[in-house]
Order: sequence, then structure tokens, then C-alpha cells
Amino acid sequence: MVKSILVFLFFGVFALRGAWAADALSVEAGYGYHTDMGRVAWSRAWDKQWFADQAWSLGGYWDVALGRWSPHNDAGGNHEVTDFGLTPVWRLRPSQFYGTVTPFAELAVGVHYISNHEIYTGRDMSTHFQFGDHVGAGLTLGEHHDWDVMLRLQHLSNAGLQNPNPGINFYQVRLSHWY
Repeated sequence: MVKSILVFLFFGVFALRGAWAADALSVEAGYGYHTDMGRVAWSRAWDKQWFADQAWSLGGYWDVALGRWSPHNDAGGNHEVTDFGLTPVWRLRPSQFYGTVTPFAELAVGVHYISNHEIYTGRDMSTHFQFGDHVGAGLTLGEHHDWDVMLRLQHLSNAGLQNPNPGINFYQVRLSHWY
């Protein structure tokens, strides 16, 4: 518990420090393999955009996340898992905003540390270190284009570094506010 609080405070300082200040805060919820998950994230947009003179541009952001996985008791255990993640995210969106609703798509591969690699009886991720990737699609909303609503599919596994490597997939909904 103390370790989780210290890590949360570290990420909080990261979110509030000058050049490293977060550009967005997000909350997400998901489900996968008899496990519910919730997460908060701080995001920092990249300064670089590619293909900005085309119809669609490519940019992205860094995502620092702290989450909690809660396996269902009927799955054979209640091994709560804390998830710390750092992920570079690529985002494809129209180069120009037209109106208050704009679509986008994302692709990402990052690293995660999970506090307990045995999620429940029969699902042992083998290591605390995991890779996490996701694909997602959503809408940027609002007059100032400062809200994102997105659906994502996220996969976490140790990429075969150790066996067994069952991995876990989460279907997620994410809400972000950019400021």
C-alpha cells in the first residue's frame, strides 16, 4: 500500500512539473478475462506532427498511467493488481478541425510493471514486467476540442520473455480532458 502511494505521488509530481506538466488527464475502465480494470493517466503531447499539410496528420503523446485490476472472485482468487505504465502513443487525426466532433485512431506499444503477476488461479503472467499495446478509435469533442472519448483494445504480455505467457486483453472506454 505504501509503495502504491509513493508511486502515485511520483506520477502526481510528474504531472505538475513545468516542462513535464501533463497536457491531459484521463480515466479509463475496462474488462478482460474475468478481470475489471480502472486506470488514471497523465499525458504529454509531442511537439512534432508529421504530414500536417495532408488531409490526415500523425502525432502523439506520452502516457503515464496508474491502474488497478480486480479479478472476479468466481475466477479463483482475488489477487488485486496495481499497474504502472509508460507508453508512447501514435495518433492519426484530420489535419484540420471542422466543427465540434473530430475522429481519430491510435496505436501504441509501451511498458508496464504489475504488482502481482498471478492475477487469479490459472492466470499467471510469470513476470512483473509486461509490454502493453493498444489500438483505439474515438472522437475529439467540444468547441475547443478538449475532450476525447475512445474505445480501445489493450493487450498485455511479457512477449515470451518467460513462460507461461498467457497475456491478457482488456476492452476499454477512455475519457480524456486536454487543457
